[in-house]
Amino acid sequence: MEFNNCINYLLTIAQHAVFVQTSEKLAKYDITPGQYGVLNYLWENGDATPKDLAAALALENSTVSGVLDRMQKKGLIDRRIDEEDRRSVRIALTPKGAALKKDVLQAIEEMNEAVLGAFDKKTAQTLLAALRVIGKSGG
Repeated sequence: MEFNNCINYLLTIAQHAVFVQTSEKLAKYDITPGQYGVLNYLWENGDATPKDLAAALALENSTVSGVLDRMQKKGLIDRRIDEEDRRSVRIALTPKGAALKKDVLQAIEEMNEAVLGAFDKKTAQTLLAALRVIGKSGG
């Protein structure tokens, strides 16, 4: 098989290109694509445990912990003891983290439109559906 037909290679270079564009869009808000994932989950679902976030974002617990540390230093999230289970920590948005929602979601929408704009609507929907299948199946 030719290297440029290898699905791993194609997904890797496509992911890198999208990551770079996303990073550029989010830089003015001082957040990374990984931090956006956490913020988006919290905007949509409210407080969460680090384990919830790791599962939702398909990340290792240790990776999420590092992301949360950096977000807490930036004042985007707080860690709170779960009142129902004092052994557990809950992650909550700060007012600063909540205030980013409108602008960051607009930036992400613009990035999606830029990437998917290379395709007609039907092809873009097919691409998104195919990526979801690959993501769920693990390949």
